[in-house]
Amino acid sequence: MTKLIFSSKEQVIHHLCGKFRAPGENWVHITRNLTDFELMLVTDGVLYIADEKKEYVVHEGEYLLMPPTLFQHGYKNGNCSFYWLHFSIDRDYLLTEEDTPFDPGNIYLPLTGALPSCERVIILMKQLQDSDKRYHNGALNNSLSSAILNEICCQSDIYRKYSEGYQNSQLCSDITDFIRYHSYENLTVAQVADYFSYNPKYLSSLFRKQAGISLKQYILQAKMDIAKAELTDSDHPISQIAYHVGYGDAHNFTNAFKKVTGFSPTEYRRSYGKHSVNFE
Repeated sequence: MTKLIFSSKEQVIHHLCGKFRAPGENWVHITRNLTDFELMLVTDGVLYIADEKKEYVVHEGEYLLMPPTLFQHGYKNGNCSFYWLHFSIDRDYLLTEEDTPFDPGNIYLPLTGALPSCERVIILMKQLQDSDKRYHNGALNNSLSSAILNEICCQSDIYRKYSEGYQNSQLCSDITDFIRYHSYENLTVAQVADYFSYNPKYLSSLFRKQAGISLKQYILQAKMDIAKAELTDSDHPISQIAYHVGYGDAHNFTNAFKKVTGFSPTEYRRSYGKHSVNFE
């Protein structure tokens, strides 16, 4: 097993937590039967620990999630410090990557890895320790333990890899909503990218992969959709419609409209702007 996968709906049960500091360079982790899951986050030095299958070397800024084992033991001296958390899950999902498709509702935890933002997990660990001592509230401890595992999940490579498509899809949905809301303005790709805090070229490339159309073209298409509706459902002058979709003059609007539809605004209105009135 290389990762722990379980539904975020499954309750994480907190058992114990704390921070350990080795008394000296000759310290070796005790040998014992580990009956629950243990998360160890090293904050200083190197931790040398093993189970019946493998020996692990865990450096500062790295973590190890050890499943229940009959033979947890240290195999080498080491002067280190680490936060630790013992927990269990109501219904374990010890699955491989092939056993379950990626689901944002699941927690994916590689058993070991480096944390890009280690301090975020440390803050949660400190909060859990404080809450455990202050309140002795099981539900709160369980929630904080789950938050720690979720934070590690979100920082992991596997989560970023498999959630990329979902996140990009959501981003593109947000972009299309933003464009349609601002279609009445003289909107540019740079303005859209600035709003979403992305590089314009990167965002345009990402949008094309998801939507099959360039960001610039989609902005133009959104404007022309509004214009087409107004041309066929109103008697507004062309110059007024041009203004409504962010064009300063009718000439530029007419050229853009013809590139998209193949018709001039007048030709389009003549062809599609027939009205019918129904009386109840």
